[in-house]
Amino acid sequence: MRGDRQPARWTDLRRFTPARVALGRAGNGLPTAAHLAFQAAHAAARDAVHAELDVAALQAALGLPGIGVHSEAPDRRTYLLRPDLGRRLRAEDRTALPSLPGAMLFVICDGLSATAVQRHAAPLLAHIDSALLTAPVVIAQQGRVALGDDIGEATGAEAVAVLIGERPGLSAADSLGVYLTWQPRRGRTDAERNCISNIRPEGLPPRAAADKLMWLITEMRRLRLTGVALKDEQHAISLTKPAPMPDRSLEGPA
Repeated sequence: MRGDRQPARWTDLRRFTPARVALGRAGNGLPTAAHLAFQAAHAAARDAVHAELDVAALQAALGLPGIGVHSEAPDRRTYLLRPDLGRRLRAEDRTALPSLPGAMLFVICDGLSATAVQRHAAPLLAHIDSALLTAPVVIAQQGRVALGDDIGEATGAEAVAVLIGERPGLSAADSLGVYLTWQPRRGRTDAERNCISNIRPEGLPPRAAADKLMWLITEMRRLRLTGVALKDEQHAISLTKPAPMPDRSLEGPA
């Protein structure tokens, strides 16, 4: 088959997914354009993993009271090599956090894509009901999802929503995730959380993600739980186009 000709069924499929299908071929290899696109996507994913969060710019974009904290991972290299340190709050930050008993706490972590956080965290929170944003937003550097449990326990928060950069793949280097946990404390498992994933304009738009998060928070408070026992029964969100899941070919430890 010539590189510039593709069966109709493959062409149709490419309308619904960013996955690398029907790329054509040039001899025994990929066409030059497809090969260069792959290299560019790989470079973008690597850059996202190693990028540092610009806390000052994020704080300015949020326009909300904030508190800065850091995990026990002192730098990016350690964070990538020691996931366990990214799940624990630095001792001096633990003692400095205010007491926020009963609060709905929002924590923003750089995670594995500071790029995603920089682009989409503020737009998402801009669509959250202000009644849920009474506590200061915590901005955490070198953080994993479970860092929210440590922060929630230290503050006495009723629940925590962790906005975090997801593992970049070859179709999405800026995908944001949200993890909601009732009664956060160290030792919580992923089965005790609810997750909203693939938040980005080309996936689940921030406004739609905010609507889903507020629905989950309402149900969480009604049932007093999160995780596998809290089913997402929200009415289907209407999107103008399908929300493809990102290709996570470069996945590492959470």
